Amino acid sequence: MEPNRIAPRSPRAAIVPDRMSGPSRRSRGARNPFVVVGNAIFTATILIAIVVGVTLMIGKQRFEARGPLAEDKMVNIPKGYGPRDIAELLTREGVIDQPWVFIGGVIVRKAREELRYGEYQFTKHASISDVLDTIVEGRVVQHQVTVPEGLTSEQIVQRLLENDILTGNMREIPREGSLLPESYRFTRGMPREQLIQRMQQAQRRVVQEIWDRRMNDLPIKTPEQLIILASIIEKETGKPEERTRVAAVFVNRLKQRIKLQSDPTIIYGLVGGKGTLGRPIQRNEITQPTPYNTYVIDGLPPGPIANPGRASLEAAANPARTKELFFVADGTGGHAFAENLEQHNRNVARLRAIERGETPAAAASAAPAAAFAPVDTQPAAPAAPAQNRAAAGRRPAGAAPPPTVRTQ
Repeated sequence: MEPNRIAPRSPRAAIVPDRMSGPSRRSRGARNPFVVVGNAIFTATILIAIVVGVTLMIGKQRFEARGPLAEDKMVNIPKGYGPRDIAELLTREGVIDQPWVFIGGVIVRKAREELRYGEYQFTKHASISDVLDTIVEGRVVQHQVTVPEGLTSEQIVQRLLENDILTGNMREIPREGSLLPESYRFTRGMPREQLIQRMQQAQRRVVQEIWDRRMNDLPIKTPEQLIILASIIEKETGKPEERTRVAAVFVNRLKQRIKLQSDPTIIYGLVGGKGTLGRPIQRNEITQPTPYNTYVIDGLPPGPIANPGRASLEAAANPARTKELFFVADGTGGHAFAENLEQHNRNVARLRAIERGETPAAAASAAPAAAFAPVDTQPAAPAAPAQNRAAAGRRPAGAAPPPTVRTQ
């Protein structure tokens, strides 16, 4: 018997398998529901990460892109506004044009609790990032009010009431001389009372500093008297270089117990906190008794006649070392000073010659009559309140009886 022989296969049979094997069965591990869920979660995480990454990239670009503002603009963010309210307000004002990017920036930076209300100035084409930084850092707009030296407390309060950026009413007029004339910065909505308190605190600090450095032999004994004297100096001259000499005249008079005879004290005694008389002083008002009229009373008045500035306080505490007892206007905006009545009369005569349009040389022949000039000699029109500086001629105690020459 012949051994088994494999019959030859046709070419077609050679390429066709005898039987088809079925698909391989998945392992039990691959069919585990935990694996299926894990794979799904992994895939979803990858997709989410991609989406978040793309979103953050686009958001960052928009967050730092130039904004729509064509020019600088101020916007007031009210108290209590949240991120959405602020975003809507900024959109209405044209500061930003993508409110959701702003809100997203607040969330990413965790800045919700750092958003501050107030008035802000946003620069031209400010990005949303710049806008958010400005608000978070509280870079609110600073306004400024300047209080000139020599105003009364009533005049200062009136100025603050006319400022519509400040808020609130004033319960009372502050004590005269208790406010420091200065420039003060404040934010929109600050209460007027709060600004007044700052002025009072500044005045107390400055007065104490100057009082501690005062000249030893001053005839004034308290910081309150320093303020009174400084207020008179403030109203008597507007030239900084004259303050210490004017102070010396009053200090010398106080030491020699001579009446101060200062015109601004007459005015304050007549009008009080109004600050200005609005007309020349009349003859009968010079001797009209008031607590402030230093032509009538001895020594200092009972209180300040204005709010003096730092320079006048310094002058009152450290006057010039002179023997001068008189000063009168010199026709150029300043004053001529004198140690005795004779010198003073010559200065007055020189002023009269200038007022008549004469040359100063013509004053020599007029000097003897100067002491008898009318006591109510005044300029044709009153000066502005802040510069209503009286320059009164004065005679020392025990001098001859001619009337005092007063020249503004």
